[in-house]
Amino acid sequence: MQRYIIKESLQNFTNESIQLDEDNFHHMKNVMRFKPGTKVYLTDATGYSCVGRIIGFSERKVELEWVADETRTSEMPVEVTIACGLSKNDKLELIIQKATELGVHKIIPFPSKHSVVKWDADKMEKKLVRFERIAQEAAEQSHRQHVPKIEKAMTLSELVSYGKDYQHKLVAYEENAKEGEYGLFAQTLTQLQPTDKILIIFGPEGGLDPSEITTLESAGFSTCSLGPRILRTETAPLYALAAISYQTELLK
Repeated sequence: MQRYIIKESLQNFTNESIQLDEDNFHHMKNVMRFKPGTKVYLTDATGYSCVGRIIGFSERKVELEWVADETRTSEMPVEVTIACGLSKNDKLELIIQKATELGVHKIIPFPSKHSVVKWDADKMEKKLVRFERIAQEAAEQSHRQHVPKIEKAMTLSELVSYGKDYQHKLVAYEENAKEGEYGLFAQTLTQLQPTDKILIIFGPEGGLDPSEITTLESAGFSTCSLGPRILRTETAPLYALAAISYQTELLK
């Protein structure tokens, strides 16, 4: 079944039908060509998910009725936030799409000293609209009950302050890989408990500056490698998320 993450509340859906318009109407009627009786998954902003059945289509609206609550969850048992240095081209869009599919909870862009691109406030607002759309489409495609939050770009000091509520704080640092340090990331994964929050920082092309590493370590972040190979800025977050998923979801 197709999944739709909607802005409307499903609080009263068990007793009342619901009408969806705009993009959801267009996708159901004109893209998927659904007919009355077709069942779909619906998820609202609270994460509540259920199966709905299409009653019918009217002028620019589709009406659905409740069928059953969804009993399975596709969300990671731990809350993973990744912070990514601003990178060139569409790399952050790729990270957002694939990280959403892999179960990320939040994504934070930040301008690193080695970031080539620079965003002003206007560009950030335009980027956020596109990023949020990418995240929602990826969440629907991967049948998630949560659309990752895409935060506005933060400075390093803001990122440090943001991380105070996390039990685990890591920085993927290529110098650790060059020095042969392979254990800290794996050790951290074995310590993760359900509902834990982990924040992992990834640099842009060119990596993080030593002064940034010093700042992060002073704030309680631990540097680690992601294995013996040096990964691209768009590959490293996906590798980390896949490893976390394996540790927390498959090794049960």
